[in-house]
Amino acid sequence: MDGRYTFIEKQYIGRDYIRISIRLIMAAFCFAVYVYERDRDNTVDLFLVVGFGIIGVSIILLFMVQYKTVIENKKVLIDGLWTAKKVEIDLNKIVDIRKATYSRFFFNNPVYNLHKNGTVRFFSSGKDAIVLTDRDGLEYYIGTQRPNEMYLVLQNEMRAE
Repeated sequence: MDGRYTFIEKQYIGRDYIRISIRLIMAAFCFAVYVYERDRDNTVDLFLVVGFGIIGVSIILLFMVQYKTVIENKKVLIDGLWTAKKVEIDLNKIVDIRKATYSRFFFNNPVYNLHKNGTVRFFSSGKDAIVLTDRDGLEYYIGTQRPNEMYLVLQNEMRAE
């Protein structure tokens, strides 16, 4: 391969707004307790360390790739973190492609290769997904930040001979 793909997208663990908000609220709580209790006990310094630790972990998570989606040569390759198994979806076996909302819930946990109720799910953040249905009726929900672009690329790949 020459390094040029038809479509490539990386999903990051730490870029989900809800999870960022939760971590920042926890850090703010630690800092507030530190300021409020500063003159009473020496162990209160632990709250300062924990607050900075939460912010440090949040910064690291912003740059950690959960999975990478690559579309090329009539295949969708989804490659996850370190020891996660690479998933390859052959577009020749796909009968339907559609755009959908990943879930109706406000809070969605990041998942990679989650088999549940006849579906396989890949999700990191956002609300949009592309649903691929194969000949056996198995549906692949692939979370994406660019659903329109991914949908058009998949349609073009399936039409190409």
